[in-house]
Order: sequence, then C-alpha cells, then structure tokens
Amino acid sequence: MGDQKIYRASTTAPVNIAVIKYWGKRDPSLNLPTNSSLSVTLSQSDLRTHTTASCSSTFEGPDSLLLNNAPQSLSTPRSLACLKSLRALRSELEDADTSLPKLSTYPLRLASTNNFPTAAGLASSAAGFAALVRAIADLYELQQSPTELSLIARQGSGSACRSLLGGYVAWDHGSREDGLDSRARLVAPKSHWPDMKALILVVSAAKKGVSSTAGMQTTVQTSSLFQTRAKEVVPKRMAEMEKAIKARDFETFAKVTMRESNSFHATCLDTDPPIFYLNDVSRAAIKAVEEMNEKVGRTIAAYTFDAGPNAVIYYQEPDEDAVLKTFLPILRQKEGWGRIETKIDGPGPASSQVVEALEAGVSRVILTSVGEGPISVQEHLIDDKGKPVGT
Repeated sequence: MGDQKIYRASTTAPVNIAVIKYWGKRDPSLNLPTNSSLSVTLSQSDLRTHTTASCSSTFEGPDSLLLNNAPQSLSTPRSLACLKSLRALRSELEDADTSLPKLSTYPLRLASTNNFPTAAGLASSAAGFAALVRAIADLYELQQSPTELSLIARQGSGSACRSLLGGYVAWDHGSREDGLDSRARLVAPKSHWPDMKALILVVSAAKKGVSSTAGMQTTVQTSSLFQTRAKEVVPKRMAEMEKAIKARDFETFAKVTMRESNSFHATCLDTDPPIFYLNDVSRAAIKAVEEMNEKVGRTIAAYTFDAGPNAVIYYQEPDEDAVLKTFLPILRQKEGWGRIETKIDGPGPASSQVVEALEAGVSRVILTSVGEGPISVQEHLIDDKGKPVGT
C-alpha cells in the first residue's frame, strides 16, 4: 500500500507595514528590490493569514490552494518559485536520510484564510506568502532560519520576507545578481520597543485599481524622481530609521515615516501615467494627524500609506488617549474599536472638512500594535482526511 498518511502543518503569519517603502525591482524575476526597506510587524491578534499545508501520496495532483475557500492558481512564476525552493530543501533532507518519507514528491494541498480584506492595500500578499512558506517549511521539517526562509518568501512577494520576523525588520536590497544577500534582517524585537501601536483607517476594502507589481515597474521606467529616491533618499532614511528604533526615538521615527510615505507617493504621482493610491479620505487622515500633533505641541503620531488609500497611524501607548481624542469622536460608530471604554466626547479635529471626509470615507478601524513573527498552530484548515475544514 505504501505511505498513505496525510501530513499537515499550520501557521499564522503577520502583516507588516513599511515605514521605509519597497518600490521598484532591479530584477523582477527574482523579486530583487532597487532599495532597502524597513517595516513594523503588526499583531496577529488583529491582522494575520492562517495557512495549513498538507501533502500525501494519496492526493491527486497538481498542487492546489484555497484562499478564503476560493480556489487560487499556484501556477504563477512566483508561487512556482517558492514551491520549487522548498521542495529542493526537503529533497536534500530525504537524500541525506533515506528513511524519511518522500514528502517532496507528494502533491500539496494548501488552505489559507485572512482576517482582513485581501488586495486592498493592507499587505495581504506579504502575510500570505510568509504563511505559505513557513507552513510548508514546518510540514517538510526544514531547519532553515527565518532569515534563510525569507530568501524564498521574497520570491513570492517582496515584502513577505519581512513578515517572517517579528518586531522591527529590515529587508536589505543586496547587490548580488543571484539575490542571496537580499533578505530580511531583524533590527529590533518587539520586546525592545513594545509601546508601538497603530490605528488603521480602512478607507476601501476594494481591490486596488493598479497592483503594486504593475505600478512599481511603471514607476521604474518613467519616473524622473525614482533614481534619486532609490540611490540617495532611501539609504539616508534607512540609517536614520534604524538609529531611531534602536534609541526608541519616536520623534525621529515619526518624522522619517511621514516624509518617506510622502516621498513614495510623490514618485507614484511622477509616474507616467500617474498612479493615485491616495484619495480625499487619505488626505483628510493626513490633515488630522498634522492638526493633532500641532495641538499637542509635539509629534505624537505618524501617518504612512502603502500602495492603497488606507491610513496607518503609528503612535506610542502612553499617547493613546490623545490619539483617540482626535479619531474616536469622528469614527465612534465604525466597526473595530473593540472593548475600548472611554468617555472621550471631544469634537475631534477642528477642521469640519476633515471630519466630514473621515466620517463618510472610513469603513472600519483596526487598533493594533507591534507583534511577533509566524506562529505554528494546531488549528488546521485541512482535516485528517485531506478535505478543507467545513466542507
């Protein structure tokens, strides 16, 4: 009969939101970036992808993936590159120990769920590929470190390499043509600066009009600002940001974060044709942060926007009341505040245009904080018969 066992492993992986942005590729086939980047890993209690990887000699090929119960293609170059690399590492183990089951030869069944909107500018591909790589690595009992696995996750989604680590994570762009030095690196663990929190204003849960992959390549080809940003602006800001994180210097962290977000979106606008990821609601969020910082008399919050309209506002826990005084009165009726119990009833930002734009345009909020990297779990999305749970 042979080996008919169904092997399973499950993991959850976090979203990360960059404060130094990745935008542009020096090698699209290997997903090698034109500049380094740096992100904050967010708590999986609020934003995560949960993935189960399973394999068996009894499964019929080809490999398959269900995302939120909908079939997804694994035949894309990015997915195939990840699976090929992971199978090669498992095959090395099997060659070294012939008693091991030949998992590298078995078809894979993968199931994944997100607890946040997919493809809406909330780094779903980063969490998704990080979870996929970590789950298969656990299934195959690979011993590679998260940094080593980040080389594989990078091939699926560039920013996914940063989601393989927790806390504050850099992705070094590297210089080698084979990409072996373009990988994630821990700048500081969550425990180094645990007070970091984030308020996410979900402006749109719709799929983006211009994907990150398409947008960044058009920027590389047409933006006159792009080369200056990649060669001069980002290296300087990477150094400033790493120093600020290690010193827990929020003022510098905040100012660099906001300038970097503005710089990134300026290159998008400088693209031909221009790419508009921000909208009027996004700009209202920027104005709200500016008014709040001015009113308090110091920089207590920083906005940043990835390739989408959703605002991510970083702040420290001791300043949470001041942040809530700005946003809670405006958005109290929106989903996502959880168990916050407060009697804050202030008017929010003074500008009526800001209030009106946020009230009308924000669909929900997410209150979260700095978090850990991938976590192995025993809750499987594929049952012991190889079927998706719930089917």
